[in-house]
Amino acid sequence: MKSAKRVAALALSLAMCGTLFAGCGNNQNTPSSTNDGGAGSSHPGVLNVHIETNVQSMDPQEATDGTSFEVIASITDGLTQPDANGQPVAALAESWETSEDGLTWTFHLRKDAKWSSTGNPVTANDFVYSWQRAVNPDIASEYSYMLSDIGQIVNAADIIAGTKDKSELGVEAPDDYTLVVHLNAPVAYFLSLMYFPTFYPIEQAFIENCGDTYATSPETLQSNGAFIMESYEPSSTEFTLVKNEDYWDADRVQLSQINYQLVQDNQQALLSYQGGDLDLITISGDQVDQVSSDPEFMTYNAGYLWYLTVNMQDVPELANLNLRLALANAIDRETMMTNVVKDGSQAAYFNVPDGLATGPDGQDFRATAEDYSDVISYEPEKAQEYLEKAKAELGVDSFEFDMIVDDDAQPQQVATYLQEQIQSTLPDVKINITIEPKKQRVLDCQSGNFEIGLTRWGPDYADPMTYLGMWRTDNNNNYGHWSNAQYDALLDDATVGEASKDAQARWDALHEAEAIAVRDMVIIPLYEKSNACMMKSYVSGIEFHPVALNRVYKNAVVA
Repeated sequence: MKSAKRVAALALSLAMCGTLFAGCGNNQNTPSSTNDGGAGSSHPGVLNVHIETNVQSMDPQEATDGTSFEVIASITDGLTQPDANGQPVAALAESWETSEDGLTWTFHLRKDAKWSSTGNPVTANDFVYSWQRAVNPDIASEYSYMLSDIGQIVNAADIIAGTKDKSELGVEAPDDYTLVVHLNAPVAYFLSLMYFPTFYPIEQAFIENCGDTYATSPETLQSNGAFIMESYEPSSTEFTLVKNEDYWDADRVQLSQINYQLVQDNQQALLSYQGGDLDLITISGDQVDQVSSDPEFMTYNAGYLWYLTVNMQDVPELANLNLRLALANAIDRETMMTNVVKDGSQAAYFNVPDGLATGPDGQDFRATAEDYSDVISYEPEKAQEYLEKAKAELGVDSFEFDMIVDDDAQPQQVATYLQEQIQSTLPDVKINITIEPKKQRVLDCQSGNFEIGLTRWGPDYADPMTYLGMWRTDNNNNYGHWSNAQYDALLDDATVGEASKDAQARWDALHEAEAIAVRDMVIIPLYEKSNACMMKSYVSGIEFHPVALNRVYKNAVVA
């Protein structure tokens, strides 16, 4: 993904450091700065960006990963866009208003936005079509719940369930440049949802003409945004975006080209950076000691919460609370941050990260939440006590579990540390590690084909519900199949019940819900992720956000 996390401090840190469808798309130990005294790039206006994982999909209604969202948002605008502080500001919508009860939003679209492939204007009907597509059960969008559970759009839940037709979705276009959205309940963060890619528009005639080839090549991709896809194919290790000269805000865009390069080996990425082939790279924790004194080194809040998800439905031992508590208290997170992760990340003992959102009193959600140190900390003796209780309850003397892990470097390092920690703290527990490509790991988690999974979640919008909503009964991201009726009732109250109409009551309900989830150890939280990176001194203006869109290039400059 994904009011931004620690946004004020982050912003300050970063400041420093034709026809309708004519066709389907007409070994150095210490690297040093290579640009002393602010020397410029040999290719001004061209930015070379490192990515660690493939783009999984360029279809805005089907994409689910941060890399895909970043690229989609570079070529497509939504109704709003994030400013430097993560606050929603005008994009394809020039203005908007909401009814007094907060149940109706009316957006007025700009008339100078058009589709690169056809030259047709972007219209309100493009939004109606794409939103109906997002909730269409035939599409089976993983993020359809953004329109129902999160966005509270009228009839979205029933359409997703197959009991109403997509034409009944609470969104309409009274004319080409007016979009009206009807909600079941007030949604305080609705404007920030509008820059989440699932809500981006698509031109119906274009996608229908493309058919199954849609979003698989430059010819089958549309742009109404700052850049156009020049070269791309699924699973590309290199692809290129170029400036969209017909973009409605083209005068703002200073880059002429963005070259993306997939490099999964972080040491190779660093060598490429040192050699001048990359301008922005993400580095792993074990590289920080090499580069921390370099003026081009920086860290920023990535927004992700890393945690262990456990399969409570198919693995009876993991359905035992005392066993989950034993695992949670066997891990020395602080040492893991210092010796393994090493990128500024912070240990986590909760399910909603700090700095995500503030309540009606102006205080951060964590500042007024419970202290859970009585159930989650690093206490080997307590972990062993929990394990002995689990043994007695389950009638077994030892346990063995498989843990699935992404094939990126840092998750593998973290997994190895967790394996050693758990096995040394709890000798009667054995952890086996299975390394998988991220896409396969996600599929295995979603299908229940796992025992323990090392995974993460990035906030899609700046509200605790972006995390808490995952553990509602039957949510697609509730990999462990945990279910608690009181928890569900609290979330219902906070989203569509009486609490949704009272800011403080809603905040109290969300605090109570988190306490239930943590104390029942629905997940085993590990850490709040920061990213360590290197960025050339001649690069400026890239906006880093912990919510929804992690990197935005519309104001970027390569001098």
